[in-house]
Amino acid sequence: MSEIQLNKIAPAVGAKHAKRRVGRGIGSGLGKTAGRGHKGQKSRSGGFHKVGFEGGQMPLQRRLPKRGFTPLGQHLYAEVRLSDLQSLPIDEIDVQALKQANIVGQQVRYAKVIKSGELSRKVVLKGITATAGAKAAIEAAGGSLD
Repeated sequence: MSEIQLNKIAPAVGAKHAKRRVGRGIGSGLGKTAGRGHKGQKSRSGGFHKVGFEGGQMPLQRRLPKRGFTPLGQHLYAEVRLSDLQSLPIDEIDVQALKQANIVGQQVRYAKVIKSGELSRKVVLKGITATAGAKAAIEAAGGSLD
């Protein structure tokens, strides 16, 4: 078996090929228009445009309707569970009491009680709304909504 010599190493036949030389005369096969066809923006030097440009036609991203938005007042509203009310040590609950107990954020202005969890004690809600199921659960426990 013959030894491999560093000066004899070569890639396999057909593994390498010469770079295509565009625009180098008629004999190259890619002379004259150099594979760019005839006329038009793409045939000319510097003839490109920004992404999404459709030749003056209204682009797709502008033809489609806008959808969805971020409500400006989304941080003003909060949901409160019945189990949160159960854990509070006070009987008269308003938004300020919920803020002090860290149940809702400091920027919240309106709170709504949802039917999630259990409520077994009497609570009086002031300035807080409730869903139909939550209202029934509060009244069943002897509480009320003002």
